[in-house]
Amino acid sequence: MTSHPDRLYYTDAYLRDFSSEVLMVDGTRVTLAATAFYPTSGGQPFDTGTLNGMRVVDVIDEDDHIIHVLDRAPSLAVGDTVKGVIDWPRRWDHMQQHTGQHLLSAVFADLFGHQTLSVHFGDESATLDLDTDMLSADAARRAERHANEIVFEGRLVSVSFEDARSAVGLRKPSDRDGELRVVGIEGVDRSACGGTHVRSTAEIGPITLRRIEKTKKAVRVEFRCGWRALDRARADFVVLQEMAAQLTAGIDELPSLVTMRIESERSADAERRKLAEQLAVFQVRELRTATAPSADGVVRIVETATTMDALRLRAQAAALESHTLYFGSAGAPPAVVFAASEDSGVNAGAVLKAALTAAGGRGGGSPRVAQGTVADSAALEAVRRDVIGG
Repeated sequence: MTSHPDRLYYTDAYLRDFSSEVLMVDGTRVTLAATAFYPTSGGQPFDTGTLNGMRVVDVIDEDDHIIHVLDRAPSLAVGDTVKGVIDWPRRWDHMQQHTGQHLLSAVFADLFGHQTLSVHFGDESATLDLDTDMLSADAARRAERHANEIVFEGRLVSVSFEDARSAVGLRKPSDRDGELRVVGIEGVDRSACGGTHVRSTAEIGPITLRRIEKTKKAVRVEFRCGWRALDRARADFVVLQEMAAQLTAGIDELPSLVTMRIESERSADAERRKLAEQLAVFQVRELRTATAPSADGVVRIVETATTMDALRLRAQAAALESHTLYFGSAGAPPAVVFAASEDSGVNAGAVLKAALTAAGGRGGGSPRVAQGTVADSAALEAVRRDVIGG
């Protein structure tokens, strides 16, 4: 029936345990005469489980042999018989995701002509890349709905072995010669595939499409099938319940409430910004009153603070005053801001950039307000002397 009798998963993906002869032992690597362990291939992760109670931590398809990597060197010899046990929950999960991917790929091709370019099966979710530059939310909902309709119909999922030259109706033509393993979904799809699959679309369980994002040359669709979809839906519901409880509202009210909260926060932030700017104007005017002008008639204000936020606002306010230079610094390593009123005769950006460069710092800005950073307090003092004197 198949040219790979050593790969038991080819003909029976539901085989959970088996016995086989040891062909090779090399450290922690073991090769068997036949195995039900699936190796990493075609985007599907490897199976885990045990061989004679020792954990299988990796399964590799190498030179047409299946290598079982154990968690420790086994006390096995060539010719021994071992019992293998598959981690069934993991295998079942992979079967649901992989068959679900076949179904989704067929649906996207049938509904929209979008072909699947690549597939990735992760620990929590899976993705498929479609050969399109856009997938609308409505199109995604249509695909999800149609895929789940086929799930509910319980279509037969079959495996056959066919000559590549005579295999017809494949969703994606194969460039391989010889025998092909073909996985079919009744009336929906035929694909060359070596992976493990369920027997019926009903066993895929619910299919949910989640994040959709544009990549360089494709659209990436994240999806979950079966228990993954159910577990994620339950987790999402719990989060929504907690949010609704905190807001003393029903889950259905959350969208409007969250929108209202965001708009309220934005309005409050704008009002706070406006008040902070007004406060900065008054603070700069008080500083000007308390600071005697230099011989050239320019008031030179110097101050320090713990953060730069307030200093930037005062620098912007100082730039609008008359005959004023402002120098503020904060933090470690120090950040600086420098402002010059239009009638001061100073280009703040040019002056500060030159001083920073000389002191090994970086920065610059406009003729009225500039900012930058220096390595330490000594460099800060050098910059201050260069831009404002004293």
